[in-house]
Amino acid sequence: MAKIGFEWDDAKNQENLKKHGVSFSRAQFAFADPKRVLAQDLAHSQAEQRFYCFGQVDDGIMTVRFTYRHDVIRIIGAGYWRKGKALYAQKNTIHR
Repeated sequence: MAKIGFEWDDAKNQENLKKHGVSFSRAQFAFADPKRVLAQDLAHSQAEQRFYCFGQVDDGIMTVRFTYRHDVIRIIGAGYWRKGKALYAQKNTIHR
């Protein structure tokens, strides 16, 4: 499996940390969750395609907004939001 690279804007990282209490370096761990859910961010994809990653980090489900630039995942925002947790639970429910 190929190694995945991450990048972000340092000023945006500091802003996100103040606003949502989550650093982008911590947000990378959402991608390591084997049950992660990926979805396209249709509301913010005008100039470039953007996506969401919903994955477990520590004791919560983190939502990470990102895009791909030159085969690197560029993190745009991250936090613990109820909508992301609900979507994660829905996609990981086992139906019998």
